[in-house]
Amino acid sequence: MDPSIVAAHWEANAEAWTRHSRAGYDVYRDALNTPAFLAILPPIDGLEGLDIGCGEGSNTRKLAQRGARMTAVDIAPTFIRHAQESEAAEPLGIRYLHGDGMALPFADASFDFATAFMSLMDMPSQQTVLQQARRVLRPGGFLQFSILHPCFVPPRRRNIRDADGIPRAVEVADYFEETNGAVETWWFSSLPAEERSKVEPFRVPRFHRTLTDWVAMIVGAGLAIEAFGEPKATEAQAAAEPIIADTRVAPIFLHVRARRPD
Repeated sequence: MDPSIVAAHWEANAEAWTRHSRAGYDVYRDALNTPAFLAILPPIDGLEGLDIGCGEGSNTRKLAQRGARMTAVDIAPTFIRHAQESEAAEPLGIRYLHGDGMALPFADASFDFATAFMSLMDMPSQQTVLQQARRVLRPGGFLQFSILHPCFVPPRRRNIRDADGIPRAVEVADYFEETNGAVETWWFSSLPAEERSKVEPFRVPRFHRTLTDWVAMIVGAGLAIEAFGEPKATEAQAAAEPIIADTRVAPIFLHVRARRPD
């Protein structure tokens, strides 16, 4: 899929996505995925950081609140507008720019670290993004990113629940089927029916790769893998937010940290 088409999809999603995520409907992100990501993040206080595919800036702000001097890019102008408005209202020193992760507009060795929260799997050439991330990292710098888990969220996934609605198993299929822009339509799981009736579902181009592909791309970009994470809801978290209970059966997200050698 041409990158311009991908960008058009995300621009079309951006207004509703910002409104719904800020209203708390992105439960997987808020209750599990982002906290788990931050829990394994190395100290970043005082470092120069880049957030690739920042959306409306929610996670970028969390990084800045940890003391990092943040720059962030996204391919959708509406996301950047909302992020910039948040920065103007509550300044954290974040620089938000309209830009493509596959062609980062920065000089070599500009950043101490980079992050990408649930964005790399939505880009047509993950290999290019990884190479770009390595290029803009300083020697010894790291990239930490989260993606849909290639093994447990391939193109087809179905939760299997018992009579009480409790997740007991996950059915997956088409793991080896590489997708190059197959458009999936969905809303956030917790979005009320009344709100769904007012907006079109998100249309998200999907670029599924196997775990083998991801490891090969990371290593091929000249990065050394140093950490994996597979967030799992605790019993307490699942009781508080039943939507994320399926992550106790099999992970939905994969976290990776890879470092540019000195």
